Amino acid sequence: MNILDQLADHARERVRLAKRNLPEETVRRYARTLPKGNYALEEALRKPELSFICECKRASPSKGLIAEDFPYLQIAREYETAGADAISVLTEPKWFLGNDSYLREIAEVVSVPCLRKDFTVDSYMIYEAKLLGASAVLLICSILEQSQLEEYHGICEELGLSALVEAHDEREICMALDAGARIIGVNNRNLKDFSVDTENSRRLRSMIPPEVLFVSESGVRDAGDVVRLREIGADAVLVGEVLMRAESKRRMLRQLKGEA
Repeated sequence: MNILDQLADHARERVRLAKRNLPEETVRRYARTLPKGNYALEEALRKPELSFICECKRASPSKGLIAEDFPYLQIAREYETAGADAISVLTEPKWFLGNDSYLREIAEVVSVPCLRKDFTVDSYMIYEAKLLGASAVLLICSILEQSQLEEYHGICEELGLSALVEAHDEREICMALDAGARIIGVNNRNLKDFSVDTENSRRLRSMIPPEVLFVSESGVRDAGDVVRLREIGADAVLVGEVLMRAESKRRMLRQLKGEA
């Protein structure tokens, strides 16, 4: 079993336990009483210049502990001040050391859209995301059947949440398009073996229609990587580790943008 399978299995167990405390019917009802969202992530990324989704992440399966000191609210505010278009918040607790409370608190103090970065394996997690204040959720084609992807995308539509649909290869790009995805993220990191290749974005770019937003995820190390992704027509980049390791996240983001 590869790490992605383990992440998905653990997410299913988390959902099973969460439903004991708060039944799905209750979570669904609460989420539907909230005002419908305005697909804020999609709106934030639909601009002429390259957008930046900056990630709050304490650890990862491939790198272990990234940030021993993790003042997540300070980090989120610094991202926003530096010009982040959106903030990705890890809520997966076992391998990424995330927490739902990080998302809830960050969403309360920033005005840019927040993405719940987790391994969505049950509709329950989408309703949860809405209650936590997320503007968007991640849907990973590799861990979903086509019917699930379409169902979950439909729930996002109902709630006004943006869906960042993540693909790793040609088959998954087709899955995302068939499900009606308006934002497709190509992950340059293979979650089965952790290898990183930004050429994956270049290879798959031509399959994504111009009206669908294209996000390149993982593997951005410096301004040169950003330039190359901008040249292939990326609408946005999702940047995590290089920002989390930077002493000044504001300075690093400016460097990636080519402003410093």
